[in-house]
Amino acid sequence: MIIPVGGKANRLLPLTAETSKACIRLLNRPMIEFSLLSLARQGIRNFIFGVKGYTNYRDLHDYFESGYGFSARYNISPRIHIKYQPNVDDLGSADSARINMDYYNVRDPVFAVQGDNIFDVDLKELVEFHRKKGAIMTIALREVENVEGFGIADINKEMRIARFVEKPAPKDAPSNLANTGLYMVSPEIRKTLGEKGVKQLIKETHRLDFGFDFIPYLIKTGRPVYGYKLKGSWYDVGSPKHYLEAMQDMLNGRFYSLTDFGGKINEETRIWVQGESSESLKRKKEIVRKIEQGKIEIEGAVLIGRHCKISDGVRIVNSCIDNYTTISKDVVIENSAVMDRVIIGEKAEIKESIVGRHVTILSTPKKQTKIDSISVVADDVTIAEGCKLAETKIYPHQYVRGDFKNQTLMPG
Repeated sequence: MIIPVGGKANRLLPLTAETSKACIRLLNRPMIEFSLLSLARQGIRNFIFGVKGYTNYRDLHDYFESGYGFSARYNISPRIHIKYQPNVDDLGSADSARINMDYYNVRDPVFAVQGDNIFDVDLKELVEFHRKKGAIMTIALREVENVEGFGIADINKEMRIARFVEKPAPKDAPSNLANTGLYMVSPEIRKTLGEKGVKQLIKETHRLDFGFDFIPYLIKTGRPVYGYKLKGSWYDVGSPKHYLEAMQDMLNGRFYSLTDFGGKINEETRIWVQGESSESLKRKKEIVRKIEQGKIEIEGAVLIGRHCKISDGVRIVNSCIDNYTTISKDVVIENSAVMDRVIIGEKAEIKESIVGRHVTILSTPKKQTKIDSISVVADDVTIAEGCKLAETKIYPHQYVRGDFKNQTLMPG
């Protein structure tokens, strides 16, 4: 399996200002881990990260290395093997696949996926569909209400793709079947990637992307490209809004590969408080006791990580709180993600927003801080007491004071 991870992930900024999109934390683990888990549990053992750029390589290699830790964490046996793209810059997702198939001499069918997609796919069924159709490439498709931002396919009765348009205007879309970024490709694709026509494409556009370039090329040259309608869950976690929607869906058990996050406090609720070591179990017991006594109010599906400290009067609704977070008295957190090592002051309110790692939110009963309306606070930021943030993005390593609406705050 090849996972191209090379884009700048502009839609997820400022979370991706210093972090690979694939390693943005979601439900207290790197986002890419969900897709790896879904496929590893179906028997895939060899993964290649098609990394481009320093940040993508550093984050993925330093966390996953060769796959030992991941395999141990999820009891995957025999273990998975993770390789990385050689230090060669690619010109897009299809070029990344070309480089890695050549370098690692891949002669088997390849499943290629995008690094910001989270999905449940029946791999056996997809492989069988691909084989029966005699396809050079099979694209997993999903019906969408809004076609904006997607590659859209036009298929015939046999599910063969007659036309493919990358990110069309709604009026120009040939259907509502969107490319999910999941591709099954036959080994002969290696030969196709080296054709004169492909080299000409690269010369003209200085790019070789699956959606923009290679899929239209395959269709234009009469290759059998088919569309497979995806039945399982699929999330394009490419924007803060989509990130929060995916988080809610997954907390509510709609991602079948991982529905239990460890530390469920009882069978009747969807509340998890994680803890493994004696110190974190002590914190966990304290949080559970406060929930049972009504000192902490929890509503909906909530995941709380290890070593968290939560004071009395706190209300958490449909949210995720990551490890080593400290929440002071009477804080309200609704439909939000709070990443690890965050400190939240008294009476602060966080609604429909994402708070990055190692953030300090100062707040007092007299000077309440409020963060809402899909605001995004990146890592290592301090928010002054009394701040009001709405639809605002804050880049890393800043001290922020004042009221902001629909603004982007960058250092300097």
